[in-house]
Amino acid sequence: MIDRETEIAFNTQVAADTYVMGFKAPEIVAAASPGQFVMIRVGSALEPLLRRPFSIGGTLQGELLLILYKVIGKGTALMAKAEKGDHMAVLGPLGRGFSQPRPGKRPILAAGGIGIAPLLFLAQTLAVSKPLFLAGYRREAEKVPFDTFGLTDENLLIATDDGSLGHHGFVTELLETHIHQAEKASAIVYACGPAPMLKKVAALTISSQTSCQMSLEANMACGLGACQGCAVKSSTPDRITYYLVCKDGPIFPARAIDWETL
Repeated sequence: MIDRETEIAFNTQVAADTYVMGFKAPEIVAAASPGQFVMIRVGSALEPLLRRPFSIGGTLQGELLLILYKVIGKGTALMAKAEKGDHMAVLGPLGRGFSQPRPGKRPILAAGGIGIAPLLFLAQTLAVSKPLFLAGYRREAEKVPFDTFGLTDENLLIATDDGSLGHHGFVTELLETHIHQAEKASAIVYACGPAPMLKKVAALTISSQTSCQMSLEANMACGLGACQGCAVKSSTPDRITYYLVCKDGPIFPARAIDWETL
């Protein structure tokens, strides 16, 4: 785990209210795996005081750490104004990442909105197995370009809520179709997105007996398990009642979470 002031190499808007920030962080890049996250303090002022968690969106050239973020509050608004050469405090990599698929498995990556970030990093490591990538947005203007992350979109299918691009509807509808088309036990699903989407993904994969790993998003103050502000209820209370997203996750098997409490 590394904690240091880190230089910004670029900060580029890539979609509606959505930016990619590249940090010169070779030490974090060398230690990072898909699914892990970093805690970033965006400035030296009292507000925002606490660091914020961001999934690692990928790496480039062995030294650039890529963070995909959407402007939704004061912290991310400050990030959008940052320029090349500025510095921010970055702590990471943190958390447990995705497990790689066993040989013969076809990865299906299902993302909702800005939840695409950790799956882009995963796709970088799965290039040989040509994963199917399903991405859902509210509208076409929110589509994240893959080439920013050194990826091609040849196996990408898109769903939009308003029908402005790709399938008119939810990304979970695309996922349901492809789970049913896959040979039994041949697919493995990786997912990240808003809670309602993940609940649907969990229901689909559990009912079809499809292996599934999910990246959970949660508010957290420390990212290290000390504040315990990111607890989620386990589905197996006889073994452990609550998980901490920062320490035990953010990646969990779909069956491990009590989805009724999220």
